[in-house]
Amino acid sequence: MTNTYKAEVDLHVHSLASGHAYSTINEIAAEAASRGLRGIAMTDHGPAMPAAPHSYHFECLYMIPDYLSGVRILKGAETNIIAPGRVDLSDRLLAKMDLVLAGFHHDCGYGPSDRKANTSAVMELMENPNIHIICHPGNPGYPLDYEAVARQAAATGTALELNNSSFVTSRIGSADNCRLIARLCARFGGPVSLGSDAHIAQSVGHFGHVFEALSAAGVDPDQIINRSLEATLDFLGLTD
Repeated sequence: MTNTYKAEVDLHVHSLASGHAYSTINEIAAEAASRGLRGIAMTDHGPAMPAAPHSYHFECLYMIPDYLSGVRILKGAETNIIAPGRVDLSDRLLAKMDLVLAGFHHDCGYGPSDRKANTSAVMELMENPNIHIICHPGNPGYPLDYEAVARQAAATGTALELNNSSFVTSRIGSADNCRLIARLCARFGGPVSLGSDAHIAQSVGHFGHVFEALSAAGVDPDQIINRSLEATLDFLGLTD
């Protein structure tokens, strides 16, 4: 195994539709193309997030072309965990999407915030085949039993995200948790997703901090689901 990491697809990107992001899908695709990415996932926030789009936004994702600026566009959502095993979009809608992220966010209706309850909520969600990725699980505002979650992720084939923004500007205090998650992913062999969490086009495809964490942890590059466009589509059960 050589620890040479790459990501041809950014699996966590926000457009203007999220209400607190600043670029259109066309601008994001053009920037992704200029950076040599082969794919991006449009994962705007679910409707429980203040100022996020209505569920109709997700009903109409089929209107987005599969390619913009030569870049494959995956149509999805960053859903909000609102209760154990529940997110803020219906399973009917989730099943129509190319990919679904699920994560904890403040002011989105989730009640308990203790480690045991949070862990239970996440582990139950990982049993839902419509949930592909648990996003920014290192968020210190929602502590988890990281070993239990990493075991469950490997058992269910649910990817745990390493989020570049968590090392820089978002969810301050996440970095050490993210490094621990990387080590646990290396130990248990579960799938890993890399995301920029870009809220403006110029941040798309930035993975430098997560590459460092992966290398330090000794994660097998083949665990990275978005290492190539082909690997991404295979993980999601999609065709090109």
